[in-house]
Amino acid sequence: MLTRISNRILTESDTPTAKAIAASIGRMITSGELPVDTKLPTVRKLSRSLGVSPTTVSEAWQGLSAVGAIETRGRNGTYVGVPSGHGSPQRYRRVTAGSSHLAIDLSTGTPDPDLLPDLGPFIASVGRQSLTSSYLDAPVLPELEELLRASWPFEPESVTVVDGAMDAIDRVAQIVLRLGDRVVVEHPCFPPLLDLLEQLGCDVIGVDVDQNGMTPDGLRNALALDPTAVFLQPRAHNPTGVAITVERAKQLADALGGSRSIVIEDDHANDISAAPLVSLGTWLPDRTVHIRSHSKSHGPDLRLAAVGGVGDIVDAVANRRILGPGWSSRILQSVLVGLLRDPETTEVLANARNVYDSRRKRVSALLDAVGVDHPIGDGINLWMRVGDERAALVQLASQGIGAAPGAPFLTHADHDFLRVTVGRLSDDSLDRVATLLIEASGNAPVRTGMR
Repeated sequence: MLTRISNRILTESDTPTAKAIAASIGRMITSGELPVDTKLPTVRKLSRSLGVSPTTVSEAWQGLSAVGAIETRGRNGTYVGVPSGHGSPQRYRRVTAGSSHLAIDLSTGTPDPDLLPDLGPFIASVGRQSLTSSYLDAPVLPELEELLRASWPFEPESVTVVDGAMDAIDRVAQIVLRLGDRVVVEHPCFPPLLDLLEQLGCDVIGVDVDQNGMTPDGLRNALALDPTAVFLQPRAHNPTGVAITVERAKQLADALGGSRSIVIEDDHANDISAAPLVSLGTWLPDRTVHIRSHSKSHGPDLRLAAVGGVGDIVDAVANRRILGPGWSSRILQSVLVGLLRDPETTEVLANARNVYDSRRKRVSALLDAVGVDHPIGDGINLWMRVGDERAALVQLASQGIGAAPGAPFLTHADHDFLRVTVGRLSDDSLDRVATLLIEASGNAPVRTGMR
């Protein structure tokens, strides 16, 4: 057993770190090579076999133990267990920690409530309706499915509706991923996704993004490790705001063509993004699951996101929900149908899109004028380089402004950054806040390749 485990780890990593050891053993557990109740080598024996310190193996053991993949039974040793997942979302909690009491909280990543459509008339119109005849009715209202299919970026095999983008990502990930699976994400990346993948015991591979999205060379290097899935944000990338161009999407699709990876797209910004939607499903429809949220565009409390694409995966999500919530509120689905059909709502969304674009461009222009490094994108967030993240946050907080620290968004060591939800700024505060952001940045002009 010791030799088999050591050989597997050394085959996958010449100089194994704690993370690499945990990932290799996780994959052995998932594949069935290490069944539940298999006794594992002691820390000292495995460290000697691998040529690493016992501390390194202990750290790997702690990571595996945190997700329930292994368990210690006192003097009897350590055994393979049943993975159960980590605890609370640590990265996500760090994003808004300590900002809620400030006068201007730009850490949230949420839309400006004044730019959302009025839900009142649509809620009133369905207040007395009974939209459910059986607990096994189809999970999506026929009218809503028709609207979704007509506007989908490619022909989806199946469509369902769940409770928001992260619920969709979580449910798709539960179907697609297993302990130890390698998963490609964008770097920087949305912290809740990183928390989720950590809870699932996945081995995360961060690929840098530039002004046009995930870099093709970075993706090709990651694909050499045979990842199970690739997560992408096609536009208004959170946190950078960049959008995938048609040319870049073709390059990524070509790189993915010879792989087995499932593409999972998160179009969280939807109609408030100024960039056109480009989906890899145009080229890889049988390998793409596209998620469209209506939270930032139509209202966070609708808690609705559509999932469409690979039939086996989307149907599995819908079927699994039968044993849980069953379906997303058909009353809220009916409200969304009304919003999607309403010409006035279309105008409201167009106005929101223009306002967000204007606010972001105004702050961006002021930062650009003094050389503060930030990508040019769209959406409600702005990602900016700072000389010292902690010092910048403290300085802004002293002026009553909250921003999100960059560290929770990073998959590997990088420079210091802040994510600022400039879409929530009022027009009369834009210049003042931009000036304070410049001061907090330390005016670090070194380019990061995001241009």
